[in-house]
Amino acid sequence: MALLYKSLSRRVLLTSAAMKRRITTDARQILLSPPLISIDFPDIWNSSSCLDYSSTATSYVSVDPMLLADDPQSTTVIDGRVIADEITSGITSEVRRMKNSMGKVPGLAVIMVGERRDSQTYVRNKIAACEEAGIKSEVSSLPDNCTEDQVLNVLSHFHEDPSIHGILVQLPLPQHLDESKILSSVRLEKDVDGFHPLNMGNLAMRGREPLFLPCTPKGCIELLIRSGVEISGKRAVVIGRSNIVGLPTSLLLQRHHATVSIIHAFTRNPEQITREADIVVAAAGVPNLVRGSWLKPGAVVIDVGTNPVEDPSCEHGYRLIGDVCYEEASRVVSAITPVPGGVGPMTVAMLLLNTLESAKRTVLPKP
Repeated sequence: MALLYKSLSRRVLLTSAAMKRRITTDARQILLSPPLISIDFPDIWNSSSCLDYSSTATSYVSVDPMLLADDPQSTTVIDGRVIADEITSGITSEVRRMKNSMGKVPGLAVIMVGERRDSQTYVRNKIAACEEAGIKSEVSSLPDNCTEDQVLNVLSHFHEDPSIHGILVQLPLPQHLDESKILSSVRLEKDVDGFHPLNMGNLAMRGREPLFLPCTPKGCIELLIRSGVEISGKRAVVIGRSNIVGLPTSLLLQRHHATVSIIHAFTRNPEQITREADIVVAAAGVPNLVRGSWLKPGAVVIDVGTNPVEDPSCEHGYRLIGDVCYEEASRVVSAITPVPGGVGPMTVAMLLLNTLESAKRTVLPKP
């Protein structure tokens, strides 16, 4: 009997260990984008690296791309909803396996300050996505006039809760609150938004791997890779330099070996610089800023902008448009994300994935 018990116990332990290995392995298969350290190749210069691009750049500027766009149907629409659904399906399966094998599920806490309608909509979407994937979620809503200490107290509560593996502070915060201080106070191992200075610093440094990548930039890269877009060696332009999207996206593109230019409000000749790009990521928050004449024929455009504009014909009295004039761009570029339905669903999917990865670090034994 003792031998039988010992044999059964060993089998249970082996089965549990195999399940844990399977959970860990499957997580790596959800995304196509590799760990950053794995693509940190050394820079080895040779004569072929020093080509003269001046003549090509001139041709980009002198050609009116609107004259070259005879077939709008040739433009590929990068459907973020479909790709996000595929990723979320993998997350859901893994959460289910974690629950069945270990009796635990990932947990996400959201802190929302104020009653901005757009923030409320974003939070509702995130909570609904958590429920669909089997992830536990909690929302702590604070009034617009709350103090900084009140926000920090809620943060502290979630830090100490072992069932919460990820904490998200919904941005923007009211102006009287120190956004930088609050984001820096999120415990590093629960910073599923990826905004902690250490996560951002590790993203910026070759040879380093942040615990979490910011969700929207991570989603942008995954959209490019899944659409078969080559990043390495390409010219990329990021329009906007916010800490939330523009800055981390430019850093992430560099880690994938793109040559990156950043366009901002003080940039001279932004159209000319943008026309030289193979990849354009628009994240300025200005509706229809990027026109068709800004774009190189055949470029790939990722439109992060989500700008509400009044439209009485729509159910809520407004509709969402991007930073890129879609009608003009779709006559020029080879591929483009729509708004809505492009980057937005990917941002939510990356949030779920970051929460899952955080839970795995907590519940799985260290190798």
